[in-house]
Amino acid sequence: MITSEDPVGDWTWELTPSDTHEGRPARAVEIAAAIWDILARHELAAPAGKGSFSVRSVPNARDILVDVKDIAFEGKIPQPDTVLSRSVTQAEAVAQGDTLVSFRVQCPGYWLESGAKHRAEKLFVVQVDIWKSSLLVVTLETYSDVWLTMDTREREQDDVHAENAPRLAAALESISALLDSSPAPGDPNRHATPTETGFEDARDEGPAYVDSWGTFEVPARSRRLRSSIPPSEDEYPETTDHPVRYFTVQRGDQILGYLWASVGEEAAGYEPRTAAGDEAFEAGSEWLLRLREAHARGLTALAALDWLAHLSPRPEIGDIFKKTPAQAPSLDSLEELSGRY
Repeated sequence: MITSEDPVGDWTWELTPSDTHEGRPARAVEIAAAIWDILARHELAAPAGKGSFSVRSVPNARDILVDVKDIAFEGKIPQPDTVLSRSVTQAEAVAQGDTLVSFRVQCPGYWLESGAKHRAEKLFVVQVDIWKSSLLVVTLETYSDVWLTMDTREREQDDVHAENAPRLAAALESISALLDSSPAPGDPNRHATPTETGFEDARDEGPAYVDSWGTFEVPARSRRLRSSIPPSEDEYPETTDHPVRYFTVQRGDQILGYLWASVGEEAAGYEPRTAAGDEAFEAGSEWLLRLREAHARGLTALAALDWLAHLSPRPEIGDIFKKTPAQAPSLDSLEELSGRY
């Protein structure tokens, strides 16, 4: 099983509101909460996530009437006097006429392997859009390959598929019953082909790309990490063909990522643990800045790794779990570890 930053698949339901209540902004939150409850019943959703709520004019989407991000969402109708409830109240006052109301929420959840539960901070995303109070569109995206017969590195995973695919199929059926509508599966993408009940069996015709995760995900993660820090030439190369030594970066019980250095070249970097979500990337940018400082000091890559292990801890970016580094046979194997667990 591997988690991704981009969707592995998605499903859409389109509804025409039957009365004015169905077209109210609050309805977007109510439907998202009902879908979250369905996912939770199948152990696909954890208790809390985060979301964004907005109201925009149509067709001029630049005219933003309400825009609130990083809203705590517990998977249920919000209590009064919370950020989300106040946002909905504001939306009720301004969402008149031609507007687009959107509620998008990131859903942490659990996937199974050999009977053990593993948590991903973005297993699903639920989005509810209300167009001009006359069209309601619900979209469910998944960011995991546990539902597939072949993972996104082109390896068969029959046991993982057997443990997880029925849970997804049951959830899709329950969501369709809730909405009294059948889903429109998303288009085939570089990872998989969605169907009304899950995904097509990639073993029949083979996946669209060989090792789609390694081809697309790893470079995309690197771009995201570096997008939040200034560009610099004073840093170590981020690729190597040699084995790597690495430290696990951990905050509390949560693994955020892995700091590494090549044993045969002057290369070093940080691999975010994708399942840890945004926090892995936020911490990773800071660790990259520390690596730049080590490079500016003239330290070799392996010496930089040791230097980082002895810096004063910063709890917000995690700490090095053990002061003795582990070794991976290749950077590719460490990248895969960061995508799996």
